[in-house]
Amino acid sequence: MHNESMVNEAQFQHRLDRRSTESVKWNRFEEDVLPMWVADMDFLCPPQVIEVLKARVEHGVFGYPCEPPELRGIIVDRLERRYDWTIDPEWITFIPNVFAGFHLAAHAVTRPKDGVLLTTPLYHPMLLVPKNVELQGQIVELDRRADGGYSVPFDRFEDAITGRTELFILCNPHNPIGKVYTHDELETMGELCVKHDIIICSDEIHSDFVYDGRKHVPIASLSKEIADRTITLMSPVKSFNVAGIPFAFAVIPNPRLREQYANAGKGLVIHPSALGFIAATAAFEHCDAWSDQLVKVLESNRAFMVDYLQRELPDVKMTPLQGTYLTWLDFRETPISENPYEFLLKNAKVATNDGRIFGPGGDGFIRLNIACPKALLEEGLERIRSALR
Repeated sequence: MHNESMVNEAQFQHRLDRRSTESVKWNRFEEDVLPMWVADMDFLCPPQVIEVLKARVEHGVFGYPCEPPELRGIIVDRLERRYDWTIDPEWITFIPNVFAGFHLAAHAVTRPKDGVLLTTPLYHPMLLVPKNVELQGQIVELDRRADGGYSVPFDRFEDAITGRTELFILCNPHNPIGKVYTHDELETMGELCVKHDIIICSDEIHSDFVYDGRKHVPIASLSKEIADRTITLMSPVKSFNVAGIPFAFAVIPNPRLREQYANAGKGLVIHPSALGFIAATAAFEHCDAWSDQLVKVLESNRAFMVDYLQRELPDVKMTPLQGTYLTWLDFRETPISENPYEFLLKNAKVATNDGRIFGPGGDGFIRLNIACPKALLEEGLERIRSALR
């Protein structure tokens, strides 16, 4: 049963006290600062997840975990149901988080001084991979179109590839720009990786957040040739707001690549926690209705924000948000001369993410999280408006 309980929008509009918890989002900045930065939602996680966690905590013993026997089948079913992607259960490798996941991919398939292809502006931990794994970062800045959307400059993408390029790290949906890649874009990138014998590590952690009737397309679902060189990373932590309970998985169809990946983690603890296994099992099996309602809430927040910016802050240009709940805002036409992140933190008391951390193409931008009750989003936008006035 995938839609077990009625879900209503009201549960997404309660303002929660998170400062009294160990929340990094709410406790990094001073108390008068409204946090709209890290990819962490200000919503309760699904009731089914809370129920199974409560029952497990009441049991009272937390020894070393093994995977729940039903979990692989539940994941296989979910990927088929939501993305039309048919996988085999043995393709799945459990890992604690996606950050470890793309670093493991780099360790598995590269040697020092090899190249890793990265398209910016890009989720900033991915930009750490070259330094952390002693690789050459081969940066391709995406083209920003007149409408504020982004496209892949395939000529420059291919020009960046050298004889040492071994890995392409893809972010789809693409954080921070909120882009959902089309079937054709994914196919072209995939075929270039086949042509040049490059492994793809595709971070698809935001795959449940796609809007306007779009459907998430896993790059590995496109062809056997692309699947054979792809490591797909997925996790419930964004989808169901359980980032404090580590759990993720890699889908690796190619058995040789899967073995390389497993060997890359030798000597490291790379399995999820007991509560991570339990939360993931409940979320993937029982929370489709909750997920669908959440997407509607986020679409409503997006519409509210688009309207507010057009009406009150026309100089702030919002990149079309096709996926994720992270808006990418261009402040380059506003009258402020300083870095917009620093300006907003100081003058609006709103914490965002500084566009510069996302690499080339991020200067003059901020990333702002809209996964919060509408009243909180409105308060943040009011603070920004007052500061800019």
